[in-house]
Amino acid sequence: MPIERRTMLGGALAVMGAADAVQAQGSPAMYGLIGKMTAKSGQRDSLIAILLEGLSGMPGCLSYIVAQDPKDADAIWITEAWDTVASHKASLSLPSVQAAIAKGRPLIAGMEAGTETVVVGGHGLVKP
Repeated sequence: MPIERRTMLGGALAVMGAADAVQAQGSPAMYGLIGKMTAKSGQRDSLIAILLEGLSGMPGCLSYIVAQDPKDADAIWITEAWDTVASHKASLSLPSVQAAIAKGRPLIAGMEAGTETVVVGGHGLVKP
């Protein structure tokens, strides 16, 4: 079963999520994803390296944070902030993202359903 980037990096997403709904109403909304991924035993560091290597050149990506779970030696948390839902969706077709999916897929043991968010601000974020 192919794993799309949005699944790999944050869990399964709805086609029309909260940020889509806010943007459809005319309000500028940043789009966020928070997800948990589990690497195959002993592969967390290798998977993290793959997740971090292709970060440049993702138009609209305001923040992309990869974190180790201190209570689970195989778990990774990914938190993303995008200027729009469309930017996130467009990123899925980037060659660097497709390469990361292909390279990382064999190292993934599982993923929990991700959560979409409407980002309203934070340190380091500039609202578009």
